[in-house]
Amino acid sequence: MTTEQQDILTIAKNYLKDIEAGKTADEIAIYYSESVEQVEYPNLLMPNGSKRNLNDLKEASLRGKKVLTSQTYDIQKSYVVGNTVILETIWTAEIAVPIGKTLPGEKMKAYFAQFIEFDNDKIIRQRTYDCFEPF
Repeated sequence: MTTEQQDILTIAKNYLKDIEAGKTADEIAIYYSESVEQVEYPNLLMPNGSKRNLNDLKEASLRGKKVLTSQTYDIQKSYVVGNTVILETIWTAEIAVPIGKTLPGEKMKAYFAQFIEFDNDKIIRQRTYDCFEPF
């Protein structure tokens, strides 16, 4: 692995740690390029998927703080191919509002595959494939 690839892997891991830590939307925005695009493919929570730009990501972060009490990203495997970090992650979150049959204070769990592309140490594109346990 090249030094540049090690650097973007570290950035990707720090990005998830900062999300876990509950940093603000503006604090998380430092990881993104101004032209960032995030694609979340269809899943149980977002049946139609979504495509977000920087402003959408900031708004989603603010909404998430109202829905989640806490969240963790347990990285199972990581790979770097060119300028792309690929993470296989188990996401667990304690929720603040009812979601499906899951009540406030209970946990949700999902298995993520994330493809995070970088340019100049900034995230330019992120594709996420989320597989949620029933909730």
